[in-house]
Amino acid sequence: MSDDVFEETAQEEPEGQTDEEESFAELFESYAQGMNEDIRVGDKVKGAIISIGRDSVFVDTGTRTDGFVEKTELLDEEGQFTFKEGDVLELYAVAVTGTEIRLSKAIAGIGGAELLRDAFENAIPVEGRVKAVIKGGFQVEVVQRRAFCPISQMDLRYVENPEEYLDQAYEFLITEFDEDSRNIVLSRRKLLDRAVEKARQSFYADLTMGDLIEGRVTKFMPFGAFVELAPGVEGMIHISELGWSRVENPDEVLHVGESVRVKVIGIEPSEKSDQLKIALSIKQTLEDPWETVDQRYHEGDAVRGKVTRCLDFGAFVEMEPGIEGLVHISEISYTRRISRPEDVVSPGDTVQVMIKEMDKAKRRISLSIRDVEGDPWAGVEERYRVGQSVNGTVEKQENFGIFVSLEPGVTGLLPKSTLREASKPGMIKKMRPGDPITVVIQRISAGERKITVGPGDEGDAGDWRSFASGKGAAVSSLGEKLMEAFQSKKK
Repeated sequence: MSDDVFEETAQEEPEGQTDEEESFAELFESYAQGMNEDIRVGDKVKGAIISIGRDSVFVDTGTRTDGFVEKTELLDEEGQFTFKEGDVLELYAVAVTGTEIRLSKAIAGIGGAELLRDAFENAIPVEGRVKAVIKGGFQVEVVQRRAFCPISQMDLRYVENPEEYLDQAYEFLITEFDEDSRNIVLSRRKLLDRAVEKARQSFYADLTMGDLIEGRVTKFMPFGAFVELAPGVEGMIHISELGWSRVENPDEVLHVGESVRVKVIGIEPSEKSDQLKIALSIKQTLEDPWETVDQRYHEGDAVRGKVTRCLDFGAFVEMEPGIEGLVHISEISYTRRISRPEDVVSPGDTVQVMIKEMDKAKRRISLSIRDVEGDPWAGVEERYRVGQSVNGTVEKQENFGIFVSLEPGVTGLLPKSTLREASKPGMIKKMRPGDPITVVIQRISAGERKITVGPGDEGDAGDWRSFASGKGAAVSSLGEKLMEAFQSKKK
């Protein structure tokens, strides 16, 4: 300081005060007035806690003056103070003087119209309590003044039950302020949007491919399920990534609100917003069942499975989640003629199958239903012999003859040319599927799965047996003897 300044100060100082005392007081006042010039009411202050008192917490504001905030403002939802020295807080300057900076999470019950105007102009949160549900929104009390919050601005989600918010205290932003007309309009949603965007950007900063994350199912679409990973951040699980099993609809395996563990398998920018498109998978958090399939299953094993779908060529059967095999249409039944799989099985049916072939590398398993039931043609030559009279059932009639079911899976053919040998051929021609019929075994070819039969009227059964006693008799020879028997009988 120059000598001129000291002289001027000395002239203005009361009698009895020294020049040194006067200059010191003036310098201190000048210092105090300028020390806080970098912080104004409404500014957001970010600083570390430097001291924790009984009622106040002192924060480093980055200026020559420390700020303080009431300790009660920093209590958590359970009323506990969880901060410690060194923790960083983000607060708002609600009062700035030459010697102190008062900080707050939001303006709450202090000050008046000027403070509300400062909060409006500087986007400082204010604390309000919901007093009533009114047309279009809520009546909110802010600093002993009545304000209005539109229902669309109360929450991020659609407000279905406005009464849930009654008598609750929240932080709001003032979006309209007119002191003369006493018009104060609030928005809580803008603050929530702020918090969500901050959380979203923080999440994006740490997100990497391959991350395993716990999320919550929020909604379903025909192509997959959406999962909330963090506030304001959603990812999508394609239907093919819901698990190793084939899934037709996402709600078959998940439900809204369920917690799931997912793997991040894709990250790319969105064309419509600044958010990221995140592809997720539940399937890839689970062990691939095909890696160890040969430890659990072997060719020849009989296992139970569930039919998942039917196609023209066969039915697919799931033996366990992710392990599916094919039953070709030719492997469905020995006992029935199958034109399509749905004639015997339907999706959802539980069936017993036998493993015929496994190819782990190609992820293919061939299955058989009929092999589990057994081949009815096995031992057919032991159960039937030429000349034997058998009671059967008409299966169907064709131009060349009649198919006769001898037992489930074993069908014989009654050629049309032999009907004239029957005592009542007209009655046989009129038979319908399901009608009982007596036939005589004429020829057996187990290798070709063929049996030829002839008419076996009850009165003729003895004649057939008498001519069937010779072992290895040819069919033609048997036919000749049959004709001779009929001719001699007529005589």
